[in-house]
This record gives sequence, C-alpha cells and structure tokens, in this order.
Amino acid sequence: AATPPALKPHPIQGWTPDFIPMNLSAGLDAKLHDEVITVTGEESIATSLSLAQHEGIFTGISGGAGMATALKVAASAPKGSAILVMLPDTAERYLSTPLFAKIEAEMDEGELEISRSTPGFQL
Repeated sequence: AATPPALKPHPIQGWTPDFIPMNLSAGLDAKLHDEVITVTGEESIATSLSLAQHEGIFTGISGGAGMATALKVAASAPKGSAILVMLPDTAERYLSTPLFAKIEAEMDEGELEISRSTPGFQL
C-alpha cells in the first residue's frame, strides 16, 4: 500500500508516518467526524514541555499532541464547554529523544541554587 501524500515524518515514537488505524480510516471514509484538527511535531513537543514546566504533567510527545489539539478546540469552543483529552503516556522513556533535546544533562547555577535551598534533598 502506498503512503497517502499528505502524511509526513513526525517525532511521535511508535507511530509510522503512514499509520492510520482501521477504525479511524473507516470513520473518516464514513464522514463521521465534524472536523480534523492537526498539530505539528513542534507544537506537540512545545505543549509537552509546557505541561511539564507549568502543570507538573510529565507526558510524551503524543500527549503533547493530544493536549495541543484540545487547546485548539478550547480556543473556539462555547463558554462552559467540557473538553476531554487523555494523556496516556509518560515522558520518562523519552529523555534521550527530541522531546528533551534542549535540556542540558547538568544543572545550571539557578537549578543548583534551588536544589541547595531544599534541606534533605541535596544532590
């Protein structure tokens, strides 16, 4: 089977760029959806890192993609809408991937200062 032309490589581990589950394909073919919302790999990574930094939620790139999509839905949803997004992954297995490529292995002076300010939890 040929790869659909609109699909491109992405940073989500475990999914090939041309992977479309049968149930998704059937749903799309039957036009059961209201809208297809896409996010880029960069948006997915940025959202995953933001969740970790600001919310304490440590999710992988696919979790970042799901949340980025939910945020796009929320931006245009009516006030009071309930929006559910599931983040069924943890980022711990992605420490050596592009998700954390910008994070240095060693702490900087600011991070060391925070570490030193926490008695009983010194490195």
